Amino acid sequence: MSGVPDDVGSIVTVGTFDGIHLGHWTILREISERAQVTKRRSVLVTFEPHPLKVLRPESAVQSLTTSLEKKEILTESGLDYAVFIAFNKLLSRYQPLQFVKEILVERFHVEELVIGHDHGFGRDRSGNVDTLRELGAELGFQVDVVEPVEAGGAVVSSSRIRAAVDAGRMDEVELCLGRPYSICGTVIYGEKRGRHLGFPTANLLVADKDKLMPRPGIYAVQCRVEGERYPGALHLGPRPTFKGLSPSVEVHLLDFDRDIYGSEVTVEFVEFLREIVSFDSPQRLIAQMGQDVQTARRAVDERARSV
Repeated sequence: MSGVPDDVGSIVTVGTFDGIHLGHWTILREISERAQVTKRRSVLVTFEPHPLKVLRPESAVQSLTTSLEKKEILTESGLDYAVFIAFNKLLSRYQPLQFVKEILVERFHVEELVIGHDHGFGRDRSGNVDTLRELGAELGFQVDVVEPVEAGGAVVSSSRIRAAVDAGRMDEVELCLGRPYSICGTVIYGEKRGRHLGFPTANLLVADKDKLMPRPGIYAVQCRVEGERYPGALHLGPRPTFKGLSPSVEVHLLDFDRDIYGSEVTVEFVEFLREIVSFDSPQRLIAQMGQDVQTARRAVDERARSV
């Protein structure tokens, strides 16, 4: 595990930062601004994989942000360093003093530590804010605690966002993240049923199975394809009208007619439109798909006017 240069001290924050939501951004802006004013380095120390996947894999949650997504988002943070530490059983056994001394002090030269109000660390999360203040006084660094951030009348947290993703409340998710929830997939060959129905779709393979997917349903989405943005209607989940077909993630892109097999598509969720239902004929499915496309276009247009 490498550290950072020791020519100046660091203002550090540490945590899993899953989702990088508004509460996280408050901390990141704080350490970045303080570092600029005091001529020190701003350093985020985070972990991959999520500690629960190592300690209690049976109860581990899926991630709001993949490792790649987290790195891409952090490029906009203004941080000097974003350090991803491989979390393993050895690290999980570090007592609070050992973690702070060997990692925060010796490797990252912490002079000021900025953390959330509910921060826990060390073996069995035995360390907390009070522990850090005691260790800071002993080892020579300052500890500052950032209070919770609220959005929509409730505290922003990764667990709240997961619950909203599970329920398809994409407006609440965007409110808490400060951006739309997104997934990324590669366009693969499908059965071309959408094309035969008059609504060609791009079938997406989402390779990272650790990524939390929204509830099954039909969604209004905004897609990034080859550097351009397109509105769309997305199907996520089972396909009950056609027996024997496996669940799928497929998007009908509006105002689009190109071959993009093998391309990466980023899907930003705008609004949950409806449940997936079985239709007794292809004609009724086609009629509903036409309505879905119109509703999706309106939803994407309304969001564009509101931001």
